[in-house]
Amino acid sequence: MDRTEVDTTIRTLLEPFNKKGVAISDGTSFTDDLEFDSLTVMDFVAAIEDEFDIIISMNQQAEIENYGQLVDAVVKLRG
Repeated sequence: MDRTEVDTTIRTLLEPFNKKGVAISDGTSFTDDLEFDSLTVMDFVAAIEDEFDIIISMNQQAEIENYGQLVDAVVKLRG
């Protein structure tokens, strides 16, 4: 699965969490732009982990600040 396919899948998973209909780009911040709280982050990460059959560690989550970093992390974890 290449970056484009991962991006498309994550965008689909993100839709129900994007309450304000924010336009998503690689620079979209989860806390500033999407206004995710900790519970929303946990639910969103769980959806990604289930979809891609991966585990995103707490350390990795702390380093992911925007959408592009998330896509790159998932691509890397998928190997």
